[in-house]
Amino acid sequence: MVSFTTLLLGLSAAVGGLSAPAANYFWSSWTDGKAKITQKNGAEGMFSVKWSGDKGNFVIGKGWQTGGNREVVYSGTFNPVGNGYLAVYGWTTNPLVEYYIIEAHGTHHPSDNPEAKLKGNVTSDGGVYELMTKKRVNKPSIQGTATFDQYWSIRTTNRVGGTVTTGNHFKAWEAAGLKMGRQNYMIVAIEGQDSSGEATVTVGVPPAPTATEPAATAA
Repeated sequence: MVSFTTLLLGLSAAVGGLSAPAANYFWSSWTDGKAKITQKNGAEGMFSVKWSGDKGNFVIGKGWQTGGNREVVYSGTFNPVGNGYLAVYGWTTNPLVEYYIIEAHGTHHPSDNPEAKLKGNVTSDGGVYELMTKKRVNKPSIQGTATFDQYWSIRTTNRVGGTVTTGNHFKAWEAAGLKMGRQNYMIVAIEGQDSSGEATVTVGVPPAPTATEPAATAA
């Protein structure tokens, strides 16, 4: 899994030689140096990534320099070939926690790891999410090499686009005995692990309405 991230403020249009934050969205990009990726930090909340080679690990995304209770709205496409995640992703400190609210995933489910522990489930935003946790020992983190917990909410049916009410997940984790700390950054992220694929995400823009058949009228 991703741990330590290289953090940059999202940049868009340049004015007078200076770059301005993309609608104040926070941009995060990390790779282990093995992943072959092409990424784009677009205007406003948009970003995209293509990855190939079936090796390496990366996480990129846009969001907020300080996480917390939000109704996170996003839209886009997500097409992994192999293992990948589309998630609201972030960290807390004291305790140090890496967390994922997974909206969609590829071939790998966190429960495939024998160290993962199921802690219940929560219903939020029209779906059911499984709550899981796993210990990471002497792994890279936002505080350097450390031992910390990962918390997961995994949507049981993949979804790409909608609203994620983060507070519902934070409360569910706490109720399950998974303590949260002080919020660090929080992003809508794409992660790839030893896989290929492509994704485009726009934070702050809801998915387009689904077209429906017009109602039949009497002759």
